[in-house]
Amino acid sequence: MADKILYEKKDEVAWITLNRPEVRNAVDHDMHERLCEIWADFRDDRQLRVAVLSGAGGHFTGGADLKTHAPMWQDIGPMVGRERIEDGLSGITRGPLSRIYKPIIAEIDGWCVGHGIEMIMACDIRVASSRARFGEFQVRKGMHHADGGLSRLINTCGVGFTMEFLMTGAEISAQHAFNANMVNYVVPPEALRAKTEQVVQNILNCDRAAVESAKETILELIGRTLHDQLRVEAMWGYALCGGNPTIRGLMSQFFDEQRQNKGG
Repeated sequence: MADKILYEKKDEVAWITLNRPEVRNAVDHDMHERLCEIWADFRDDRQLRVAVLSGAGGHFTGGADLKTHAPMWQDIGPMVGRERIEDGLSGITRGPLSRIYKPIIAEIDGWCVGHGIEMIMACDIRVASSRARFGEFQVRKGMHHADGGLSRLINTCGVGFTMEFLMTGAEISAQHAFNANMVNYVVPPEALRAKTEQVVQNILNCDRAAVESAKETILELIGRTLHDQLRVEAMWGYALCGGNPTIRGLMSQFFDEQRQNKGG
């Protein structure tokens, strides 16, 4: 079961790869449980600063593996929504693991459909190859997202795109996804890993406390009124300025340089 998910730690970066290429990396129940374990480990490992989520074999994922999930759904009752509120599929889509404040990057090649949309939208930055294809085909089978896909698409891409995407069940290209703000970058397939690594390095070049505070603040701002957004931003931003050792070190360096310049 463990080889269905590859989890590798390289310095400050966690590389997480869905590894069932024979079924386009469809996420079965075992993978869901393993992903929950991995995300918890990533959250708690202080050496790790960034995670990259990708798929093996030229595809991100074909979505949830209905062979394992559908039989379970047949036995559930009308209270399943309440029972699963804190248990998002694949960990980061809902519940406590959706509030990891370390940056998470989705590296997307080939097909990303169904639950794959929920997974990438739960990430913070999405890098796609030009051959990536996206689809919400669940509506053809009498289903739609229940693990954050709708909510995050609305927040990120807007109501208009989400309506089209979810109600037509149509395939969209990487460029269409980019135009809708669904992905941040589209690059040739051969440049995908290099672009991902560049984004990772850009994050690592920044102050860790500032990056994680920025993500936490952004998540707190979503859904609030402008008045509340401004208050929360000020409260969290000034708290960071007052408590971040990096800033105190920079200020000490600045004042030392000023004294030296005056003395010269």
